[in-house]
Amino acid sequence: MTVETPAGTVAMVFAGEIYNFTEVRHLLELRGHRFHTDSDTEVLLRGYLEWGDEMVERMNGMFAAAVWDSARRRLVLVRDRLGVKPLYYFPTPDGVVFGSEPKAILANPCVDPAVDADGLRELLEVTQPPGWSLWKGMRSVPPGSLVIADESGIRAARYWQLRASMHGEDQQSTVDTVRTLFTDSVRRQLVSDVPRCVLLSGGLDSSAITGVAAADLRDRGEQLRTFSVELINHQHNFVADRIHAAPDTPYAIEMASHAGTRHEVVHVSAEEMADPAVRRAIVTARDAPTFGQMDASLYLLFKAIRAESTVALSGESADELFGGYRWFHEPGIGGTRSFPWLAASLGTADIRGAALDPGLVRTLDIAGYVSDQYATAVAEVDPLDGESEERRQMRTLCHLALRRFLPMWLERKDRMSMAVGLEVRVPFCDHRLIEYVFNVPWALKSFDNREKSLLRHATAHVLPESIAMREKSGYPWTHDRSYEDKVRAQAQELAHDRSSDVFSIVSRKWLQAATSGPGGLGIAGAASLEWVLDLHHWFDIYHPTITV
Repeated sequence: MTVETPAGTVAMVFAGEIYNFTEVRHLLELRGHRFHTDSDTEVLLRGYLEWGDEMVERMNGMFAAAVWDSARRRLVLVRDRLGVKPLYYFPTPDGVVFGSEPKAILANPCVDPAVDADGLRELLEVTQPPGWSLWKGMRSVPPGSLVIADESGIRAARYWQLRASMHGEDQQSTVDTVRTLFTDSVRRQLVSDVPRCVLLSGGLDSSAITGVAAADLRDRGEQLRTFSVELINHQHNFVADRIHAAPDTPYAIEMASHAGTRHEVVHVSAEEMADPAVRRAIVTARDAPTFGQMDASLYLLFKAIRAESTVALSGESADELFGGYRWFHEPGIGGTRSFPWLAASLGTADIRGAALDPGLVRTLDIAGYVSDQYATAVAEVDPLDGESEERRQMRTLCHLALRRFLPMWLERKDRMSMAVGLEVRVPFCDHRLIEYVFNVPWALKSFDNREKSLLRHATAHVLPESIAMREKSGYPWTHDRSYEDKVRAQAQELAHDRSSDVFSIVSRKWLQAATSGPGGLGIAGAASLEWVLDLHHWFDIYHPTITV
């Protein structure tokens, strides 16, 4: 979209949604602006004309935008506060190349598809440095930041960050405020001129969105659509573990009945998830190796939803914000001086690193890298006068979860959904809710000695008791032995492929041994083979140069 001004053309490309664009538009109209469309894009563009770079501080939404100001010969790249929408850039000798995904930038002949040591380290372990990109020389615009490119160079500036402040409200007032902020966020994000739905797993987060959204639409004479995924034979083969307490589908169906939604269970088979064409599609969508079957089932779910809906609401960031993960509640986890998701369980580096050439693993020094990243991440946390050591540790955990763990899940959600043309909105990422809950003391976040106490009590009015009190269960993965068998067969075939570039970093000897042992692979074993298969497709699609 462009606007002609007396000084020259101002042009913008934009991806995302501005949820308060009606209010901002009214304010701009009072200041003399005349609009030619009903779009939020024009509100953002005219906001730049009125307020310059500060226009972003007035916006509530998920967005990535680039503004070219011809009069000032400057490019402004801007990303929403939580980084819901991705935005990448690559400095060149005479400017900058930018795009929503690395593949858009890699399509430019001046960009080499190279990956250095830090890129490989992040493929092995998740620390998510702000601005990180897998590809050498490429950067992502950090969440809540601007990147400005002009004749003086390229520089980044943060316009939003998590700030510490004292919380003075009591328990009931805090619950009431959470309910008000969350309800407003859901209602704003329901606004759409295309079919919309909610991703309903049957857990607390998605059920809370469903309950509020269904009530709001019911008042307008509409029935909410909801979708959930069911892995075929999952309930029959289900085995409870420390991450998965119970199958999701019965709870999703109960919640749909309670809220009066039109619900559909999307059934996904082991054969579909193990299909090499599906693996290749999700590697292409991610521009990188993936989460294996977790990405495959999500991609297939989104593909099925897109046939009937264009916009979906999802529950990302509730666990990070309200303290839903088990590692928030494990004694001593705050004092381990490591990222809690790595300290609490077997790290992905242990699973994936086993497949790599041993010399490469030693060169990468994952432990040293993680230690450095942890120190950098903790240094970003504001001190708060008079704060106890325990309270400081818990606030640090929350900060790490929102700044270093959440970006991984937002990236996954956006890539898998946009690959099929589905727009997924995330009400828990409303910055007003984030800012408020972040500064609630941990004692209030867990006042009933359960995970996500505030959210549970703030949304109890729209939930059946069974779901309000349900123990957290992670995203489902299959226990179907046929899935392991198909993954093993594909990996065995790859182990004898003399043409694959994957063996420039993967140990062929390890792969041959991993695929020839007796018995089942187990979750960790299947995950390591999935990762190698992903790497094989990634090398074949992108032909990366590894520079370590």
